[in-house]
Amino acid sequence: MKKGAYTLLVTPFKEDYSLDEEALRKLVRRQVEAGIHGIAPLGVTGENTLLDEDEVKRVVEIIVEEANGKIPVMPDIVGMRLDKSLDRVKMYADLGVDYIVSYTPYLILPKPEGLIDYYEKLADASPVPIILHSAKSRTGVELTPEMTATLAKHPNIVATKDGNKQLDHLAKVIYLTRDDDFDVFTGKDTTAYPTVAFGGSGSFTVAGNAIPDVMRKMIDFAIAGENEKARKIHVDYYPLFEAFRFETNPMAAKKALELMGLINGSLRLPLTPLGEGKTEILKSLLEERGVL
Repeated sequence: MKKGAYTLLVTPFKEDYSLDEEALRKLVRRQVEAGIHGIAPLGVTGENTLLDEDEVKRVVEIIVEEANGKIPVMPDIVGMRLDKSLDRVKMYADLGVDYIVSYTPYLILPKPEGLIDYYEKLADASPVPIILHSAKSRTGVELTPEMTATLAKHPNIVATKDGNKQLDHLAKVIYLTRDDDFDVFTGKDTTAYPTVAFGGSGSFTVAGNAIPDVMRKMIDFAIAGENEKARKIHVDYYPLFEAFRFETNPMAAKKALELMGLINGSLRLPLTPLGEGKTEILKSLLEERGVL
């Protein structure tokens, strides 16, 4: 898998909360034009669990069509049951995606051996490579570094998107998988540069929705060993990276794109718009960096 920055794309809605297909097409074109390394839709940022199956399919169809082979597309399954996850794998593969991301099953709190068995069976059946996705704050369970290292041995599991912000956790995942054909990505913008600096492969980025060119440059510089250039971007944009996690993701990402005139910012209940105070802070940070 190519090292880089992969945007966790939002799913735009119209004012009546139906899927805004034209806005989605424009967002994808903007990502391609910015040179982002890939698009990762339908995770938490893409409001996966608030879409029905037909909408999930349509989102992937549009993104694959607009990406047109120029950059890879890697949607998330966000599944709880193996059989339903396998259905999504087949659908995504049939639609022409390049990789499939799979969140740890949520709510049911499986044991480690259950998680490993789930991922191995998923990878055995998938015609395209699988990317692990671990974020305990969302699912209640976490892939430990040791579990990730075990799964990294599977020939069809090629990377992890790790939502743990602790650098010692990320460093251990990178260390334990150092001899495998396996890439370690962070799922947080605040740890994107540090992760690459000590051997990681890049980031899955929420900030990339608004500033894909910035995220691409920072990760490219870090991968190339141009650390001062990468560190400067990291420092200059760090407050904005934090702001994209205001309240609940994707509230800030959608508000930023709304302020930029790219979408109307609608979210489906029970998600609600970013609060006024946080919106003002976000707006100021975007203005200070010339985004608005």
